[in-house]
Amino acid sequence: MVVLNIRKKKEKKPSMKKKLFFSLGSLAMILLLSSVISIIEYRRMSDYVSELIAANIKSINLSQKLADLTQEYNDQMLAVVVQNDISLMPDFNLDYFNAQSDSLRSSFTSSRMLPKVDSVVMSFDAFMKTSLKFDEIFLADNVNTGEWFFGSLQPRYTKLRQDLMSLNEVIHDELLRNSADFDAGFYRSIIPGVVSVGAGLLLIVLLLYFTMAYYVKPIYRMSDGIDSYRLTGRRHVYEFDGDDQLANINTGVTELIEENVEYKKRIKALRDERERLFQTISDCTAE
Repeated sequence: MVVLNIRKKKEKKPSMKKKLFFSLGSLAMILLLSSVISIIEYRRMSDYVSELIAANIKSINLSQKLADLTQEYNDQMLAVVVQNDISLMPDFNLDYFNAQSDSLRSSFTSSRMLPKVDSVVMSFDAFMKTSLKFDEIFLADNVNTGEWFFGSLQPRYTKLRQDLMSLNEVIHDELLRNSADFDAGFYRSIIPGVVSVGAGLLLIVLLLYFTMAYYVKPIYRMSDGIDSYRLTGRRHVYEFDGDDQLANINTGVTELIEENVEYKKRIKALRDERERLFQTISDCTAE
């Protein structure tokens, strides 16, 4: 019963294998968890900001289309004025312009852009209402078409261009902000990875220290004690804190050396006694 109790107590002690397993396992779990967090955070930020940037680029393209449409229409009317030929009067695709304007409005990612696009729509309405009078002005004998074009129509077009430029500036600012958010999100997403690497390195240093202090150093001390016993016969008296297999080995080595020392003493004592006995017998025989 006593032997069974001793075995049960020994089985409850944490083994070297378990200590190393839990140490390395904890390090691996920390690194794995932080890597997963970094990947998830980066994917989330990347998808979100990529959608915003794509919407901003779409807005820029749509705004440029609106600017190209109105500029082409204005240049064609200017050609009518310069060449004095009403047959060159262009047809403006109003439905296409409205469709592009609606797409532009739906692609916005910031409420700052809505007032700008409303200004563009109002300026365009003013420009179109004025341009619809072009035929009447051109055919009128008492009105100078050039003066009307540059005095009435062109200011409306200039106002429309200014509103489009203002809208583009807001879109570009939003694009820059989203790009900055993407950079900030990227650095924020890699912070867990950086922290995990730092924590991993710290844990490795700590693990190395504890391995050297609690395993490597005792093994070296036990090896030095055995060598010292072999060379000089000195007892092995090294002790260290611990209750694992390494401590058990050290206790066993100490006990074996102690027993070996005792055996050598007994053998030496027996040899001395035998030599004295032989000497006594020799003396008796000589007498």
